[in-house]
Amino acid sequence: MQTIRDLPALRDATAAFRTAGERVALVPTMGALHEGHLALVEAARRAADRVVVSIFVNPMQFGAGEDLSRYPRREQADARMLADAKADLLWLPPVEVMYPAGFATRVTMTGVSEGLEADQRPGHFDGVATVVAKLFNQVRPDVALFGEKDYQQLAVIRRMVTDLDLPIDIIGVPTQREDDGLARSSRNIYLAEDHRAQAVALPRALGVAARTIERGGEVAAALAQARDTLTQAGFEVDYVELVDAVTLGAFDAARPMRLLAAARMGGTRLLDNVAVAPITSG
Repeated sequence: MQTIRDLPALRDATAAFRTAGERVALVPTMGALHEGHLALVEAARRAADRVVVSIFVNPMQFGAGEDLSRYPRREQADARMLADAKADLLWLPPVEVMYPAGFATRVTMTGVSEGLEADQRPGHFDGVATVVAKLFNQVRPDVALFGEKDYQQLAVIRRMVTDLDLPIDIIGVPTQREDDGLARSSRNIYLAEDHRAQAVALPRALGVAARTIERGGEVAAALAQARDTLTQAGFEVDYVELVDAVTLGAFDAARPMRLLAAARMGGTRLLDNVAVAPITSG
């Protein structure tokens, strides 16, 4: 596996892939890799001839009160994991390559980037869209893969690709879970042992609410019950919301829906979501 840190070398390497007629997949990450990331790499290998993985802890998507310096960085361990997973190239740019002196451009979005996470983290999705747009221009992939755990992020990227006519296929990869159902996340390492045991209430509460809604139960009551369950388990709930699976706006029970939640356990903020099938009459 090649490890590249400067832009000209990256462009030479990816140009060689394209000259050889090879399809290129990109898996953008912020490092601290786990089995969920490796599932993205595995899916990328099925979707393309060459797999490029980027690791960049993006300062632009950290807001007020979010400690950029606390984000885990494990460059050597991550590189070993990617080599074992048979990635072809690791793009590991320093901040000064991604945001050189005088950098003054942001990708700003509305619609899917509003509400939910945006209410809790103002400006976050502008930072996500900006860095992903740069990665797309740097790597020029045919396909890019993102986890469904960060569902609103996935929707933002799909909208950006559509709006800007970018010739990239976006593939969402299902959330990878621990044996007890907790979504795999780089943030899980911050959970104390007792909090880790309690955190399983998040996927379980969402599962119960989704099944209740799919069976025709009252949505407001199902969401309220999920919030109560999380509070009783020790979570501080930011939101539990049912939205349209594509627009993330108001849901229509006849269309695919998504149940999304964010909650804090002992200072660690966890995200999760589950699909909710359309409800057909008769």
